[in-house]
Amino acid sequence: LSRVPDVQIDGDGVFKYVLVRVRGAGAPAKDVVRGHGWAEYHADLFERTAEELAPHGLSCECLGGGRVSHRPEERKIHVYGYSVGFGRADHAVTTEKLKAKYPDYEITWADEGY
Repeated sequence: LSRVPDVQIDGDGVFKYVLVRVRGAGAPAKDVVRGHGWAEYHADLFERTAEELAPHGLSCECLGGGRVSHRPEERKIHVYGYSVGFGRADHAVTTEKLKAKYPDYEITWADEGY
């Protein structure tokens, strides 16, 4: 579980993201953020994450989704919106994960928007 990155997002742009709870056998759960522009649906992100982690004996549960606006030239990330299929992720949790990976960024979130 410690080898699973907390955050994997695209380096630039606006894209969908999911907050996923990953569990190992007998291990505490860990929440991870996955966001990529190639995903047409939030389910695409969740399914790929689950497929990648299953061979390692890890199970996944989607906690919700939203969108990320990543502007590296401005060192800004904004988290907002929701997933129609999975509901709104806890953007505060997502923001804390992003702050750990991007400590020199201004990272904000809002429940408004889609």
